[in-house]
Amino acid sequence: MHPTAPRALVLRTAGINCDGETVRALETAGASVDLVHLALVTAEPARLDDTNLIVIPGGFSFGDDVSAGRVFGLELRHALSEKLCAFVDRGGYVLGVCNGFQVLVESGLFERELGAAGMPARSIALTANAGGRFECRWTTMKAEDSACAWLSGMEVMPVPVAHGEGRFVVKDDKVLARLKSKRQIALRYVRADGSAAGGYPDNPNGSVDDIAGICDPSGRVLGLMPHPERNLTPWNHPHWTRMLAQTSKPRTCGEGVLFYRRLVEAAAGVHA
Repeated sequence: MHPTAPRALVLRTAGINCDGETVRALETAGASVDLVHLALVTAEPARLDDTNLIVIPGGFSFGDDVSAGRVFGLELRHALSEKLCAFVDRGGYVLGVCNGFQVLVESGLFERELGAAGMPARSIALTANAGGRFECRWTTMKAEDSACAWLSGMEVMPVPVAHGEGRFVVKDDKVLARLKSKRQIALRYVRADGSAAGGYPDNPNGSVDDIAGICDPSGRVLGLMPHPERNLTPWNHPHWTRMLAQTSKPRTCGEGVLFYRRLVEAAAGVHA
């Protein structure tokens, strides 16, 4: 690893099970990665001081007791809220994938401006899939014009999902309008050709406005339900042979590599 590679911290705790592929994705993208238990970071928050990027992987943290990601999110809110806010304010990046997205929503990092006395108000949530079942299959997402500048121009991307509580909902239309005005809608579910999802099955969970991921107003905190780290090689996709035949450009890696490479470059300041 190059000595100037950006440092990424992957946070794990009981129930997290996507830490291995997340570490691999970040290392493939050029980051120097530390896989650290949440308890160590809450005991030694100075670990964040020389970190460029924090990633919360997928899984079922604390068994998703009470609600998906809630316990982990509350741990971050009560033990590390000030430190995480300072981390983002100094230019650090935060990514939450699937359960990690649920954790970030619970932590309040997306709605800092609404809170008071360290307890953010809640106007967004990730709740049970509209279909009432766990969805574990491939979908397609597309980057939108958002505050998350490093996603700009990213192609339509096939990605797997695996969640039972992935439906993004808002308190009311005013909240959705606010997300749009602050350019916080970063990713949407779409059809394979990039056109609007138009409901199930291309929108796998019933998320409002087909939202697959959002960012904070700074663009440095991103959460999404699909798993780009599960699409790192050409053969991860079940239709990889058809995809190879349908394009004249060699498909040497999975589309998730581009996602993580752009993130790591942004954290290193390339797209700052």
